[in-house]
Amino acid sequence: MGFAQLHLVQPRETQFRIAPQALALAAGARDVLERALVFDSLTEALQGVQLAIATSGYGRQFGPQPLEIRGAAQSAAEVVHREGAHVAFVFGPERTGLSNLDVQRCHLCCSIPSDPQRGSLNLAQAVQVVAYESRRELLAYLQQTDQPLPRRGCFNAQSSPQEPAASIEQTEAMFGHLEQGLVAIGYLDPDQPKHLLARLRQLLLRARPTTTEVDILRGIASAMVLPRRLRAGSKSASPSGRASDCAPPETPD
Repeated sequence: MGFAQLHLVQPRETQFRIAPQALALAAGARDVLERALVFDSLTEALQGVQLAIATSGYGRQFGPQPLEIRGAAQSAAEVVHREGAHVAFVFGPERTGLSNLDVQRCHLCCSIPSDPQRGSLNLAQAVQVVAYESRRELLAYLQQTDQPLPRRGCFNAQSSPQEPAASIEQTEAMFGHLEQGLVAIGYLDPDQPKHLLARLRQLLLRARPTTTEVDILRGIASAMVLPRRLRAGSKSASPSGRASDCAPPETPD
């Protein structure tokens, strides 16, 4: 289908690049296996991705509600060509699918409208359907704009003059920083977080913040953490109660 950037998270078969069954099923696409990258976590696998779309057969309580795959593919094609963004479709393991947290890490969610009585698809079948629909929408856009077909694995447009959306690793760092800030001001009880962080993820990922907007939110989180650090032993506070000559807090990873 023209896509060659395959990222795998903790694959069961570590030697998949040379496994006889994988080579047989690759059907002339051994180069995809050879170039596939392996990661320890989904966040690492999504590094540099600015739009992540989870695949799931059902909606999750605090994740994005599933779009029909064709609509999700249209959104992906639009973002690729309008923003020059990197887009990833995320699939879970064959047996269990994606976890709730992994779905919450993604901006969108999509599903394949199969027969409800037989809604479970093999992973390879689901990947093929999603890849086909994505290629279909990308080619439709190229035909409308009379642009040449990009070389294999490089469905990326020229960068948009507008600032692109922040990448997954940037938003994950932002959520970690915001959690620290909410704990610091007493708004979040780390022992009983309930669904606050999940709702916060849903809200902010729906907005697809830019890198600058993420930096603003992390700056707010730093200001939330700062008073605790001052109370812990700062002698540089002025009589008015405002800090003087106080360096901004370090940004946590």
